[in-house]
Amino acid sequence: MSDIAPPVAALVEEFAKLPGIGVKTAQRLTFFILRSPNDHARRLAEAIIRVKESIVYCSRCFNITETDPCPICSNPSREQDVVCVVEEPLDVLALEKTGAYKGLYHVLHGALSPMNGIGRKELRIDELLKRLDHEHIREVIFATNPGFEGDYTAGSIKLYIKNELNLPDLHMTSLARGLPIGGDLEYADQDTLGRAIEGRREL
Repeated sequence: MSDIAPPVAALVEEFAKLPGIGVKTAQRLTFFILRSPNDHARRLAEAIIRVKESIVYCSRCFNITETDPCPICSNPSREQDVVCVVEEPLDVLALEKTGAYKGLYHVLHGALSPMNGIGRKELRIDELLKRLDHEHIREVIFATNPGFEGDYTAGSIKLYIKNELNLPDLHMTSLARGLPIGGDLEYADQDTLGRAIEGRREL
């Protein structure tokens, strides 16, 4: 991109690093910014800086938050003895929109994928085991994404819990299969997710 001004080329390059953004889309975004009023570009830049500076991970559930613990973990009206295990913070948002779930969460920040070098140490699995060992949890709901990696992750964590913790009264359930195989929770509609929560089954 030596034929365009370096600041423009740099912005295109940075946009192209975003997931799902190719070079053409990066170029369109860049020229949209160029055509926008200065205050629009400044608000965008300030929003990016603000989210990087103010957002942290909850030390209990590892969801993204401005306060630690997060509003869900610190809400006394939530069921404190039920934990829903999800892959990403976006999955928390999707489940919260259903209004069907009133417990707590644990965000793994990914799924086990040996082919991609993502193992137990790359996720928040050990933190989950520590939680279960120290908190009085009666049920763990596995809400990993339907598909090989999500099922493999849930199955592996279930084995870790059984092999490493002595929790005979702990119930381990998964969402009902109203969800499409290979789909992501964040794209499921609220009614489907709500039915999946209500129809969860023992693992």
